[in-house]
Amino acid sequence: MIEWSRQGQIQQARWRSESSAPAPRRVVTADDTLAADTAYRMACEGTGLLWQGDFQNARMLLQALMRRTDAKQGKSAKSGKPGKPSKAAAKAAEKLAAATPAEAFHLHRQAQSQRARVLASVLIPLEGDYSIGLRRAPDWRQACTEAWGPSTGERTVATLRELLGVVGAHEWRKKGVEVPALGAPPRNRIHPHYGVFSPVRGEYVDLVATTALPGKALALAFDIGVGTGVLSAVLVRRGVQRVMATDQDPRALACAQENLERLGVLPQVELLKTDLFPAGRAPLVVCNPPWLPARPSSPIEHAVYDEGSRMLRGFLAGLAEHLEPAGEGWLILSDLAEHLGLRPRDELLGWIADAGLVVRGRHDVKPGHAKAADDADPLHTARAAEVTSLWRLAAA
Repeated sequence: MIEWSRQGQIQQARWRSESSAPAPRRVVTADDTLAADTAYRMACEGTGLLWQGDFQNARMLLQALMRRTDAKQGKSAKSGKPGKPSKAAAKAAEKLAAATPAEAFHLHRQAQSQRARVLASVLIPLEGDYSIGLRRAPDWRQACTEAWGPSTGERTVATLRELLGVVGAHEWRKKGVEVPALGAPPRNRIHPHYGVFSPVRGEYVDLVATTALPGKALALAFDIGVGTGVLSAVLVRRGVQRVMATDQDPRALACAQENLERLGVLPQVELLKTDLFPAGRAPLVVCNPPWLPARPSSPIEHAVYDEGSRMLRGFLAGLAEHLEPAGEGWLILSDLAEHLGLRPRDELLGWIADAGLVVRGRHDVKPGHAKAADDADPLHTARAAEVTSLWRLAAA
């Protein structure tokens, strides 16, 4: 519970954090009179600022905290490019320049975490119906309901940054993401839900859409880790008569069901809540696991970070016993982890061999996302060299 004093009375509300971050140890009320420099100092000390003033001023304060945080890291908050660095930022830049790729990755993640902690200091109280009782506050009840489920009537407190993420996800869900591999508009859009990774990097979808299907794949395919349902939809559009799609995340399963129904392919897809494989065998088993072996800090990061390569290793270890004779397993994987020094290629090949698998072929594509061309990105060298591959695997 979060506690604070207002007009001499103790107020309480339940702490809400999607990333399971602990509530601030100290919470003070803050309003329009709070100076940005003072707020930044308090945020760096770990103090939560429970906003009681004008809502739009809270957003302006968050932007001010962002500018100060970025300036400390030697960046311009507007452009994201290097600006005039502080002494601390210059020292951090020297450390980054001398780091190995793996060290640079961990330093980058550490900087992201520190930045997130500062920006999470602005707290917003929510009423029992998700309404915000502050001046000029927007009505975000629908977005909150989509993200968190029906309200329980209990007052809660969330960070302004998390609320902005909820609203951003709501807009993505309404607008959707165009996926050319699904065909012509308007029946080619995927609508991601809050907490479900959006298929904004289309190169991996294109690989599944263009790689030749193995002989009997038109009868049945498994989609391991269905997410938004985009790969299941692509397989059905390619003529696969039945897809068994699995995921552990209820949000992902609900998202996939809605997308597959909207696209008109749900009758051909069976959605199952399970870890990795369904029972039985299939002539084609497709998996797009998280690409980086690191610890996720929030639910949506589970789509990017796979601590200890758990899902990747689990897929490889169980693939042979779920393939029909002459069947193929399609592993969609970026080699970014290799360029960052987090997982060498020999280790991946060793896991494939240990699982009793052989590589029938591999199809590669260079990513076209913006970060691959952004030389201001701390991981630019690795991102510029990245290749996304579809590995065609078979039982030895």
